[in-house]
Amino acid sequence: MDDAPFIDLADPLLSIRSQAIKDVRARSWFARTPYGIAVLRYDDMRHLLLHRGLRQGSHEWPAHNNVTGVFSDWWSRTILVQEGADHARLRKLVNPAFAPSIIAAMKPEFERFAVELVDDFAADGRCDFMADFADPYAARVICHVLGLPLDEADRILKLSATMGLALGLSFKDHEVRINEATMGMFAYADELVANRRSVPGDDFMSMLIAASEGGDQLSDQELRDMILMLVFAGIDTTRNQLGLGMATFLDHPEQWELLADRPDLAPQAVEEVMRVRPTITWVTRQAIADFDYKGLTIKEGTTLHLLAEAAGTDEEVYEAGFDIAAERKRHFGFGGGMHHCLGHAIARSDMAIAFTVLPSRLKSIHAAGPGEWLPDSGNTGAVSLPITFEVR
Repeated sequence: MDDAPFIDLADPLLSIRSQAIKDVRARSWFARTPYGIAVLRYDDMRHLLLHRGLRQGSHEWPAHNNVTGVFSDWWSRTILVQEGADHARLRKLVNPAFAPSIIAAMKPEFERFAVELVDDFAADGRCDFMADFADPYAARVICHVLGLPLDEADRILKLSATMGLALGLSFKDHEVRINEATMGMFAYADELVANRRSVPGDDFMSMLIAASEGGDQLSDQELRDMILMLVFAGIDTTRNQLGLGMATFLDHPEQWELLADRPDLAPQAVEEVMRVRPTITWVTRQAIADFDYKGLTIKEGTTLHLLAEAAGTDEEVYEAGFDIAAERKRHFGFGGGMHHCLGHAIARSDMAIAFTVLPSRLKSIHAAGPGEWLPDSGNTGAVSLPITFEVR
């Protein structure tokens, strides 16, 4: 263990996509980090995501950053970090709200949002892709999913974006703002629940409030926590992933043209983007008992960060490059095992529609400056992404 390579995952200047990470991956399947162990290769990540000696490890993230407060308290209760019977119960209660028929019925509205946003800036020949498309699109989508008025989109976008800083390496720097945003989101959730209980409908949120199984229902606290997770995760990861997708296509303009010619490849484009440049750059697990893996003794309590990008670009498994038409093994951008992302079907649908509409309208896309970026580790993405283009 002491002889293993070291990666400073706590360094905000470290890029998960750097050659240094690739060099370590070529030498070893794992590396030491300030948090515990980083897992770098595809087959090891696939195996360890399902290992019975590991539990979801993200509950330790606030402690790793010496952060306390309302966000930390909420984080410790969310479905993301629950285990065993508690986790299974919560998923069973909310799964009906994610039925394929419900998601399919939302797609026309997703397309309308995308078209309207592109209409707003297309004639200018330039835009900030985050401010003008990714951010408002993700917010409008989650408003529609949850049955919220679209004029609430800006409000919940701002709260969600601030909460999202908790999942990056600057967590401690923004502790006060993150806790304030979390309190603001709770206040909004309470308003929403009170409204739906007085005037129930047939929307996703009403279904969630009424969710029951054999007489079991979400408690008031579980309902509040679930709403925050759905709004927060639904907006923040989608907006970040769309920005990372556009940045990837800026580097591969021929793939953008292929997507314009072959809109049927949009779902595959989403998967390829998430393979090579996921917003969630690592999936966290924690050992619940001592166990041996490939000659390494992993002690109880050890945190493992399974690097999704390193695994997704492992050249022992994937041919190098970015190709939306290629058949690939599954990636780990949505995690895996029992903690596979609950909202993955919605995220896949809304991003696929975005990557159908955008190439059909915009051509000759180019970066119009470096943009502004979150650290390329933890949960990452663009803060701003200026681009130029021509209209088809």
